[in-house]
Amino acid sequence: MAIIKKKIWPKYFNLVSPGKKKFELRLADFEVKEGDTLLLEEWDPKIKQYSGRKIEKRVSYVLQFRLDDFGQREAIEEKGLVVIQVE
Repeated sequence: MAIIKKKIWPKYFNLVSPGKKKFELRLADFEVKEGDTLLLEEWDPKIKQYSGRKIEKRVSYVLQFRLDDFGQREAIEEKGLVVIQVE
């Protein structure tokens, strides 16, 4: 199992840390599998520095797709996507 380090902005760190936000939407420029550990390091884009706060989360599910996988590239480019978390 891999440990994958990624930056996370303070706004999102403060949602992931207590468990309110249980998903990450990321550019698929790295390999990730179920069972891997995501090490999220808080990054302040205003001062372009890490804060030192970190959280580790185990990856339980990975959904990867391309914009045209559902034949809706134009609609997605026009309207965007929404990620819905359910419990």
